[in-house]
Amino acid sequence: MSVIAFIGSVFSPWYRWSGRRDPHEHVCINVATYGPGGRFTMTDRGRPALRQSETSFTVGPSSLTWDGKQLTIDIDEIGALPLVSRVRGRITLTPAAITEAEVALTEDNAHIWRPFAPVSDIRVDLEAPGWQWDGHGYFDANFGTRALEADFDTWTWGRYPTKSGATCFYDARRRDGSELATALTFSKNGEVRSTAAPPKTRFRRSLWAVARETRADRGYKPHQAMAMLDAPFYTRSMVRTCLDGRETVGVHEALDLRRFRSNLLMPMIAVRVPRRRNWTF
Repeated sequence: MSVIAFIGSVFSPWYRWSGRRDPHEHVCINVATYGPGGRFTMTDRGRPALRQSETSFTVGPSSLTWDGKQLTIDIDEIGALPLVSRVRGRITLTPAAITEAEVALTEDNAHIWRPFAPVSDIRVDLEAPGWQWDGHGYFDANFGTRALEADFDTWTWGRYPTKSGATCFYDARRRDGSELATALTFSKNGEVRSTAAPPKTRFRRSLWAVARETRADRGYKPHQAMAMLDAPFYTRSMVRTCLDGRETVGVHEALDLRRFRSNLLMPMIAVRVPRRRNWTF
């Protein structure tokens, strides 16, 4: 499953149509569950739904709370079309350690990636059959002062578990023709170091024909192990690759921002991202 909290909901058509003048007027806690009975929720809410403090972030009926050791996410959302139903429950994420890593994705620092806790434990307890489980998780953030599509054409990202922790790859093609190629390893005690990335290797396109590539040992062909989310401009999946002679399955994302720039795409997204302006606590 994945949870993304937004101030300035970057993939919201409502935010784009507003001219992106007020990010606090377009906030969201996006929840997606995968597998049988999976649901997708992404309600764009207005400023009245937002409450913040040093330790909590609330958008309407859902919230994230940090107690110094754990991140607790309380969810009470409605799934988007076509599977309209309530998604309710609690997720608890416990980092093995908090890193000091911060990566500039553009030379002027307009976009920043902050991998807070790439090695974490997660407990999921949602009010639906089969959605109670423990596993390993990941916690990061992205910050930006410009629209993604203003600075990037494509990007791919992957987080793969390793014997000592996790490895993340962040590859992007910027609109000015330059490229980002970041490879970091994370230990369970929070140590971060740059690593030599194996070659970028293409694999099968998504259902919407979004091009995909990730890093893999030379001669190894990565492949999708499980479909998660498919959209005309974005795909998330479980991908099997091989790093330093060991096979590993991790979460992979590919984003085509050339497609996302199309105004024709916005009404399609709006069907899955409803707008709710008002809220009363």
